[in-house]
Amino acid sequence: MEKLPFRKSKVDAAKTMLVKNSPDNETAKSNCAAVNPQDFKEGTYVILDNKFVFTIKQSTKMIPGAIGLSGNQRFWGSWSTDQSVLVSPYDLFHANGKKGAYLGAINVEVNFWNRNRANSRLYDPDEMADAFVKKFDSQILQPTQILLFEFKGNYFELRVTATQVVDLADVSMENVPVSGDIMNKGIVVQQTQVSFYKGSDGLVNLKASMKRPNVDAIIRPDFKFEDMGIGGLDNEFTSIFRRAFASRIFPPALVEKLGIQHVKGMLLYGPPGTGKTLIARQIGKMLNAKEPKIVNGPEILSKYVGSSEENIRNLFKDAEAEYKQKGDASSLHIIIFDELDSIFKQRGSRGDGTGVADNVVNQLLAKMDGVDQLNNILVIGMTNRRDLIDEALLRPGRFEVQVEIHLPDEEGRNQILEIKTKKMRDNGALASDVDLHKLAKLTKNFSGAELEGLVKSATSFALSRHIKVGTVGQIKGDWKDVVVNMDCFLNALNEVKPAYGVNEEDLHDCVKGGILKFSPKIDGIINRVNRDIAQLKNSKRFNFSSVLLYGPPGSGKTALAANMALKSKFPFIRMISSDELIGMSESAKVQYIDNTFRDAYKSPLNILIVDDIEAIIDYVPIGPRFSSVILRALMTRMRKPPPESHRLIVLATTSNYRLIKNLDVLNCFNDEIPVNNLTSLEELKSVMLQTQFGAPNVEAASEKVNKQLLQIFQDGKINIAIKKVLFNIDASKFSSNPVEELVQLTVESNRP
Repeated sequence: MEKLPFRKSKVDAAKTMLVKNSPDNETAKSNCAAVNPQDFKEGTYVILDNKFVFTIKQSTKMIPGAIGLSGNQRFWGSWSTDQSVLVSPYDLFHANGKKGAYLGAINVEVNFWNRNRANSRLYDPDEMADAFVKKFDSQILQPTQILLFEFKGNYFELRVTATQVVDLADVSMENVPVSGDIMNKGIVVQQTQVSFYKGSDGLVNLKASMKRPNVDAIIRPDFKFEDMGIGGLDNEFTSIFRRAFASRIFPPALVEKLGIQHVKGMLLYGPPGTGKTLIARQIGKMLNAKEPKIVNGPEILSKYVGSSEENIRNLFKDAEAEYKQKGDASSLHIIIFDELDSIFKQRGSRGDGTGVADNVVNQLLAKMDGVDQLNNILVIGMTNRRDLIDEALLRPGRFEVQVEIHLPDEEGRNQILEIKTKKMRDNGALASDVDLHKLAKLTKNFSGAELEGLVKSATSFALSRHIKVGTVGQIKGDWKDVVVNMDCFLNALNEVKPAYGVNEEDLHDCVKGGILKFSPKIDGIINRVNRDIAQLKNSKRFNFSSVLLYGPPGSGKTALAANMALKSKFPFIRMISSDELIGMSESAKVQYIDNTFRDAYKSPLNILIVDDIEAIIDYVPIGPRFSSVILRALMTRMRKPPPESHRLIVLATTSNYRLIKNLDVLNCFNDEIPVNNLTSLEELKSVMLQTQFGAPNVEAASEKVNKQLLQIFQDGKINIAIKKVLFNIDASKFSSNPVEELVQLTVESNRP
């Protein structure tokens, strides 16, 4: 007889045993562990390696000191034959304590044991559940466990994905969470609700249940959003699953009772980099359905006549064949179109004369909601430009669920950063000084893709510290000590900039010297604009406002608008100025204005500064001449409110109020605020004091200038732009006699 490492001890005491194969097929199919009667009592529970629990079945075929496990059981615990394993008696009630010890519910994936013997037969999950409970009654099961299950002459491989452990005396069982933790063990009882789901091979056809949740539901029972590597989209996912997937989870009998049909199309739209395509790439992880077909829009088109339409038909061919065979019991077929706007544009807009693109749109319309309607398809479209898509595709029955994927807010950015740095953190490569909450605040208007770029950039700074100076590829020190710290992220912020959001450099250029409050009128202007911004931000009735700041050239209109926009802390602030339109054709300018306004709809709160309207519309006083096309585009956009849940305020400036009035542009504005030049010597003195003219004797120098000017302007009235005053003060500082120089420049700059 083979010598085994068996030590004499009391029956049912912990011992080290050798792993052997199950003594017979019946024991293997029972999911029990076989031992010699000398080792453990019949029906008792044992735990192997303090993790894997089995029910004991005695067999005289097993020699003392050996434990018989089937191939499935050995695979589950990663054991090989003749390997030593610690076997201990297990008291589930003591281990779980107040948690409970019975399985209220269990989720199980089902695959054919042998794929070569797979068949297309429909299996009733209710009958399978009854057989399952009868087969494994009183056994302890736990997540990740693999079982061999015989049902109606076929062998299946079952994998436990999640369990709900309860106390049978507790009446509020539905409040107990379902967990996929391997330690969430429980005993199978007659009341255990078993839910079957298609396994990874997708070959087992399960009949729709009339009394339980859909066994062929779209969402895998063990799915978590974190598994997709997508953060900041909690609200969007809630809307997506409520509208597109909820009806597929409930029993078909309920869906039929409500008289509804499943959603067939869903459109995800929003700025680039917000996660639309990432959802497409990762969607297979959360679906308990056929593997999605992912198609880039331009791949559909073909140079051969009729081939483009055939490519569309081929995408639906498998779904049609299965629906004809199984009806509503068919699996869900998902087709994902990335860059939808590139192929399904408005019909008639191409102008290529071939009509191919129009035919492709017509073919998709027919397949999604034509005569032969399919109830087993879900078409998901991704686009950055919803406005370009043919309107017929956006009505109910086609892409009826339309979800905007926004730029992430601060909480969302924090989620994304946690996901993108998880591997660093788990491997100890993320320094303790890295504050993700602070980074989330500093990355306002970053998209998910840009946050990923930020992490990559920070990593490159950490790696550069381990490269020898003067070399490219030589590493210094121990590369295993590479750690990404907060300085790496702060340096990365100087490299990675958001495509959408605040152009802070342009705005700061407009307010380099700050805002000088040389007159109470300046406070009045600021308070009035702040009131308009507050109204736009908090009003329940209006989500759009426009303000016109008008006054002489150089009076500080642009500086005031830029300063108040920056202080608003709105996530999106942009400026349209004539500088950015230099060299553009008329049509290009219109397109630029239109795109900038569209960008301003992508954030919840937006400020758009339209600087120097007359320059933007190409107005020249000689003639006079201006571009009516640009003017009409600008007026149309300044009158149109943004979509719901978005707010926009336009701060416009002009130096020619009469022109704006004559062109009927004033009707575009809710508020008109004058911005005047300096009109008194007291205001000039205030500017000199605030700019430290004549330092260190600021007061004396300002008084001297004021006294001399008062002799020239006896009424104390002047009319000089603040921009000119600041230039004169700065220029006079480089003169041998600053006071006399400033007096002379002021007299020359005064406008009668």
